[in-house]
Amino acid sequence: MSEIFAIISPIYIAILLGYGATRMGLFSKADTRVFGKFVINFALPALIFNAVSQRPIAEVLNASYMAAYLGGSLTMLAVGFFCARRLGRLDHTGSTFAAMGVSCSNSGYIGLPILLATMPAMASVALAMNVIIENVIVIPLLLMMAESGRQGSGPAGRVFLQTVARVARMPLVMGLVAGLVVSLMGWSLPSPVARTVTLFAQASGALSLFVIGATLVGLPLHGLGAATLPVAFGKLVGHPLAVLLAATVFSWLGLAPVAPALLAAGIVMAAVPMLGIYPILAQAYGLAERSAAALLVTTASSFLTLSAALWLLRS
Repeated sequence: MSEIFAIISPIYIAILLGYGATRMGLFSKADTRVFGKFVINFALPALIFNAVSQRPIAEVLNASYMAAYLGGSLTMLAVGFFCARRLGRLDHTGSTFAAMGVSCSNSGYIGLPILLATMPAMASVALAMNVIIENVIVIPLLLMMAESGRQGSGPAGRVFLQTVARVARMPLVMGLVAGLVVSLMGWSLPSPVARTVTLFAQASGALSLFVIGATLVGLPLHGLGAATLPVAFGKLVGHPLAVLLAATVFSWLGLAPVAPALLAAGIVMAAVPMLGIYPILAQAYGLAERSAAALLVTTASSFLTLSAALWLLRS
């Protein structure tokens, strides 16, 4: 229990610092939107590039694990979108970000430290595969869904091509593609370039959380419970159950079962809150405040749900 608190508490502190600094007038909300743009256009692409490029992909690929985690994530994406659209009466873009909230984990900043503290042998392997699953498939798919909603009406083929072209120009996707190329080719960056990329990557975590806190200033949280609680429940409870269900189904279909320790790591990864840049990605679509509130509620609730998940897995 104390290990989980030690891992999660700095996240709360960073969010609180962003909230306090903006509330006291050290930064305006316009300033923090600039910070958000820096994260999206520089820090996050550098982080994803490093995560993908610094490990040979062939060393960490496990088809059973990737099928289970991807299957569970896509299941929650579909369930989250459908529930937000039909039951929550949100528009296409709002439903897309509700789906992102229940299907994309903060694997690097919360999932990895928890695995290092509880099952270190599985930590780096699970992280590497999650980076590929989330950044190669799930997040680009969600960004394409969000862009298709913003493109408006028109011939389906033209809207699809416009969406693909827009997403392909995003720095996040460009960093991912560059990292995959470097990893597959076995290249090593010159030391000055590698250190520069690392400097930008290290800015992502703290600055993302700071921006989340700043976004909460002036936000009427009491009116957002109906929108945030279903997302929190879907992420913290639905996502890990969906991964477990997907692993079971694929095993029944003849795919090799996931090793118990690796499956436990995948369940923990799915049980952590959504990615820290969730409100920053939503910022471009006018949904930063709702997404920041959902992230705050989910992170606050995760202490209890993660404790329960780890206790069950150890039992």
